[in-house]
Amino acid sequence: MATEREMSMSFGRAADLYEQGRPDYPPEAVAWMLEPVRRPGHAVRAADVGAGTGKLTRALVDAGAETVAVDPDAAMLATLRANVAGVPTFVGTAERLPLPDAALDAVVLGQAWHWVDHAAASGEVGRVLRAGGVLGTVWNIRDASVPWIVRLTEIMHGSNAERMMRAGDPPLSSPFAGWESRTWTWARPVDRAVLTAMVHSRSYLITAGDAERARVDAEIADLFDEIGAVGEALVALPYVTKAFRVLRP
Repeated sequence: MATEREMSMSFGRAADLYEQGRPDYPPEAVAWMLEPVRRPGHAVRAADVGAGTGKLTRALVDAGAETVAVDPDAAMLATLRANVAGVPTFVGTAERLPLPDAALDAVVLGQAWHWVDHAAASGEVGRVLRAGGVLGTVWNIRDASVPWIVRLTEIMHGSNAERMMRAGDPPLSSPFAGWESRTWTWARPVDRAVLTAMVHSRSYLITAGDAERARVDAEIADLFDEIGAVGEALVALPYVTKAFRVLRP
């Protein structure tokens, strides 16, 4: 099995599948993360860290934020630039941000905080945020109250994000303390191709051997047949979006 480092750096090998298979973020979740730093006549200056193909970047731009995107994988950033015009991109990590001190109103991470060194990332985010700026983290998690979702997760294995969510609030270090949180439930209409891309965009599958990938493909094919995800037929893929925010002192 791949190491956590190998898994965290694997997504560029499946950037197109990630873009196709992963859901966007609910606009209300993004608005809630930015709410503490909005003020009349001021455009929020934000960084999307662990930006990937730009799922959260797009939502930040749509919310009116002046946005830069940071990711450790140049292949993911290339896909982001193809899908989100005009956003500056930088290779970097939450632990080493290529951004100046106190330059930002908001730093947000989508599907990413579970990959970082929380103490180092907290300190580095604290460096680039102005006093009163906000750190926001958000995850789209498949809704495990739905039986076929439980079966899907068993087939393709759970993720680090799901394990973190079960353990409680995400870890956090100085200069931050005390997350606020909100949850939204919703569903994404998807067909079989999108469902398959979602499965194949996960780090466990990207780094798996041929035999394991073949097993997963066979089992998800049976499951998708059972739930009616055949051809272009749409099924509802249920999600729980969990967002967290905390202000820099």
